[in-house]
Amino acid sequence: MDVIVAEHAGFCFGVTKAVDTVYEQIDKGTAGNIYTYGPIIHNETVVSDLEKKGVKVIEGIEELKKLVADKNSSDNDKKSQGTIVIRSHGVTREVQALIEETGLAVIDATCPFVKRIHKVVGEESSKGKSIIVVGSANHPEVEGIVSYADGDVYVIDGPESAAKFDKNRELDYTLVAQTTFNKKKFQETVEIFKNNSYNINIVNTICNATDERQTEAEEIASKADAMIVIGGAHSSNSRKLYEICKEKCADTYFIQTLEDLHLKIKGNVKLIGITAGASTPKNIIEEVQNYVRTNF
Repeated sequence: MDVIVAEHAGFCFGVTKAVDTVYEQIDKGTAGNIYTYGPIIHNETVVSDLEKKGVKVIEGIEELKKLVADKNSSDNDKKSQGTIVIRSHGVTREVQALIEETGLAVIDATCPFVKRIHKVVGEESSKGKSIIVVGSANHPEVEGIVSYADGDVYVIDGPESAAKFDKNRELDYTLVAQTTFNKKKFQETVEIFKNNSYNINIVNTICNATDERQTEAEEIASKADAMIVIGGAHSSNSRKLYEICKEKCADTYFIQTLEDLHLKIKGNVKLIGITAGASTPKNIIEEVQNYVRTNF
């Protein structure tokens, strides 16, 4: 049996930068606590390892406000010291301001591709354009993007939402996408807006790594008898990889680690494909690959 592992599986540039940044702070013995705003990536294995090394996860605005209150307290024992690392997804403008208010050192590891979207949305919004974001409304990256719009901003999750979109066609719109959005669904969404005669400026902000990863996954799944997608349970880009592979290969499995893999080989399977989301560490991919090669 042959096994193909996607060349672009695993950490992308933005995730590598964010994770490496946190480990660098640990290795150099940064004074005080090391915090990340939200889990540094959507991978429980990595987050758990960092927590064991003393990294604290700030889960939301209320925890940030407490750090701000501690900073302003007259009780010196309450005052926190340390560093906050902003993860690759980026944060909202409100959260950014609160982080700076804590008085802690701040390292911004927001992915440059996400930063670009913040810039586009801010500039286009300042020109009076309404903003349309194609993505998952409750995803931290999208929440951050939305916050940079000063006027009307709408989030739609794909072609079906686009077909139901019914706003003033006399206005000017700029459309951007979550960096990890499904490229085919994005193209379908764009076509719907064009066909519905909206005056819309399209900015394709799906990052190159996502495009390459999705294209490669689709190609492998098209010829595989079984497909394995490795990714965190809360990883948006991994879920999209699963959707793409499932369309091409009915026998597609979504797992977080090797422990989740329960392959049920049906019939004459000659090729198994493996890909992984941007938040999947290399060692987990290698474990799955070695297991499949050894046991099937």
